[in-house]
Parts: sequence; structure tokens; C-alpha cells
Amino acid sequence: MIEINKREICNKKNPYIIAELSANHCGSLDRALRTIKSAKECGADAIKLQTYTANSMTLNSDKDDFLIKKGTWKGYKLFDLYQEASTPYEWHKKLFEYADHIGITIFSSPFDEEAVDFLEELKTPAFKIASFEILDLQLIKYIASKNKPILMSTGMASEDEIDEAVEVARKYGNGEILLFHCISSYPAPTSDSNVQMITSLRTKYGLDVGLSDHTLNNTAALASVALGGCAIEKHYILDKHKNGPDSSFSILPYQLKKLKEETTECWEALGCGSFKRSDSETENIVFRRSLYFVTDKEPGQTITPKDIRRIRPGYGLPPKYYDNFLNKKLKKAIKKGDRVSWDAIE
Repeated sequence: MIEINKREICNKKNPYIIAELSANHCGSLDRALRTIKSAKECGADAIKLQTYTANSMTLNSDKDDFLIKKGTWKGYKLFDLYQEASTPYEWHKKLFEYADHIGITIFSSPFDEEAVDFLEELKTPAFKIASFEILDLQLIKYIASKNKPILMSTGMASEDEIDEAVEVARKYGNGEILLFHCISSYPAPTSDSNVQMITSLRTKYGLDVGLSDHTLNNTAALASVALGGCAIEKHYILDKHKNGPDSSFSILPYQLKKLKEETTECWEALGCGSFKRSDSETENIVFRRSLYFVTDKEPGQTITPKDIRRIRPGYGLPPKYYDNFLNKKLKKAIKKGDRVSWDAIE
């Protein structure tokens, strides 16, 4: 279990919903602030930023290696993509203060040590390690040294790579780690979700696990909650009229609200797995069978099969006691419709 701003995050609590702002500010601070407000109104527990500059991510190079040739960002040069998608450092303080003002948790994914230090100055309550950074063990070590909760996505990572990242985070941090199963495809096909990894990751590492979800529906999210997933992260956008780098795989306000409602309902439906019956079933006892007298008889008379039946409602003794009453003598008078009871026989 980890705790962020006094909110426990584990599968014994309703799912923690993270709205990812990422590039969906589309270059506007006002839009970023409105997105935070909307996320709060739609039920998100947290808003997450990404903290980097284009220079901290890559080189401003036109060489072939630095050109994106496939996928959502086809045609971009890496530097230009990150230049457009980044959240300016000078916005961060206002975003953190506003989120705190309206009562929604805010934290970020840093992409280098400078970003970690910057977020520390802003008193971030947690750090998120993006899937693409899980190989950067030096960065993970540095983040872990701050002794704050770490949320770590595992998209594209092999088992050995996850092993190494978790080992470093545990060795140099406080042990508060929440793994996120993730398919790093933008958007991700639901059929590729492989949410059984929620169970695999939790079993292997003994950590709580969430889902960083890039699908455009709630199917994978709900399946993950059913398997014990305790947090869901999705990219969030106010509207898609202003196209941005992340808009094609981001969800809208009505979808975020639905995600919050449905994952909470799914978690509530899981229950605790005990044999104790729900109180809501009580009124339907009328539809169970139990033992009732179906004739009028006097004290001293013998009970025959014609005198008792296994019928509805279920307020009498269970049918399994039927044979215990046959051929027994009554010690009190009974009427048709009386419940069969032990004090009726000698």
C-alpha cells in the first residue's frame, strides 16, 4: 500500500483515478487550469503532469534517428514533439497552487534529475516514472532517494527490466512503490490490454498494481479492478476540437466521470469474499422453502407426511429437518399455516 496526501491506495480502497494532463493543455495555461478543475469535478483523485524540456529529452537533430516514422506522432522530429508537448516550467507553480486550492492532488513524471529537484521545490507528494524511463536506473535511483511514493509504469519493459527498476527503487527509497501495468501504444487496442498482468505483477513483486490505460473505453479498467488493480491512469482532455499530440488517445469529461463511477461500482461489487450474505437479500427469504404444518392437529396426535410440507416462504425450519418430525407426537395443538418448530413435538 502507498499513501499520497493521506489517501491510501490499495485494492482494499476504491480505485484511485489519475487524470493525465500531459500535452493536453495545447500550449495554454488557462486551458491547463480548466482541465485541472474539470478533472476534479468529474471525480478524479489526482491530476498528473509531465516535467521536462525538449533539451532534456533529446537533441535538436534532423538526423534520421531523430525522426518519428510511424504511429501517432509520425512526421514529427523528436525535439519538435517534445517542444510542443512539454508543460512549461514557469506554469508548474501556478498549476500546483491551483490544484491545492481546489482540493485535487497533483504530481508529475520527471524525466531528468533537474526536473526531480524542481518538483521537490514544489513539494510534490509523489513521483511517477513513465514507461519510457524505466530503463533509466540512474533517474530511478535519484527519485527513490527523495523517499516519496513512486508510481512506476511498465510499458514495453521486459521482466528483467522491471526486476532491475523495482530493485533500485526499493534499495534507494522508502519502499512505497505502486506498479502500473501499461501497454505503450497510443491509443492501445483493448484486445492488447493483457490485464492478467495485474495479477502477475502483484504476485511476483508483492506490490499493489494499477493500470496506465491508453484504450478509449473502460473495458480494461474494469477488468483490472476485478483483478485487484487499485489505480487507473488515463490521459484527459477537455475537448478534441483543438488537436494536440495526445488528443487521439485521451478521454473526455463525460468519459472520466463514467470511469470514476464504473470503477467504483466494480470495486464495490467485488465485496470481501466472505460467506456472510448481503443484507439486501433478507426480504427475499419469502421465496425460499421451509417446513410448515398444513393441517390442524391436537396435542398427542402423530405427525404424518400429510401434515407437513416443504413450501415457501422460508421462515420455518430448513427442509433438511423434514424427517425429524415424521411419526413424532405433538405436545401442543397446531394449525394449518403454522411454522414447524421443535417445541411442537415431544
